[in-house]
Amino acid sequence: MKTITKGLMVCFVVSFLLSLSAQQQPKGRDSGKGKGGPPGLVKPSMADTIKVNVYADNWFMLYINGKLVAVDPIDFIPHNVVTVDILPEYPMTIAVMAKDNADPKTGMEYGDHIGDGGFIIKFADGTVSDASWKARNFFKGPLNGDAKNPKVEHTPIPVNWYAVDFDDSQWAKAKEYTEQRVNPKQPYYEADFKGAKFIWTEDLDLDNTIIFRTRVEKPGWKPRWNTKPDLDVSQAPMK
Repeated sequence: MKTITKGLMVCFVVSFLLSLSAQQQPKGRDSGKGKGGPPGLVKPSMADTIKVNVYADNWFMLYINGKLVAVDPIDFIPHNVVTVDILPEYPMTIAVMAKDNADPKTGMEYGDHIGDGGFIIKFADGTVSDASWKARNFFKGPLNGDAKNPKVEHTPIPVNWYAVDFDDSQWAKAKEYTEQRVNPKQPYYEADFKGAKFIWTEDLDLDNTIIFRTRVEKPGWKPRWNTKPDLDVSQAPMK
């Protein structure tokens, strides 16, 4: 009798410990009823995302399909590469604001120097910056390169410059610049920019605030997933 009781107690303890251990195990993505959504729901995964590498002299903000995707976390120096994962949806409208380091009142940097800009971007889907992008300047200076009596010209930036339906049909094409002309710093060489070109407007030295735009078509593309986000990000900063 004692042997049977002892055996039952051992079984009870083992069962209890196994149950406790199972409760303490971290839940996987498929654990728990109702976690996967209704039948037929297909969610995107990280395998559906693509990487984007960006280098700007000196600063940028990137919008895709009207949504803010990345902002350069370092305003000035050291010049850095920003890498983000995005979930692409085609056609894809890309809009970038890039700024060179320039005093808004004089257009000068370091007080008495004329600086220069430069922007380059590469998407893992093969999209790269080049002369096919649209580009327009909104801040020029010092006018005529006059560093002794510096004056500037500011053009109001359209409030919806990043929107998918923004009309950039009258904008000029970007101009490509060589790596030697832009003279990027070391982080640029540590990232993949193969095939991409440095771009700016016609004046790399005096044009200080540039907006770039392009549209990427992918005929026949359909998302593997059939879900849309429910969260509301409409109050996120747009400038």
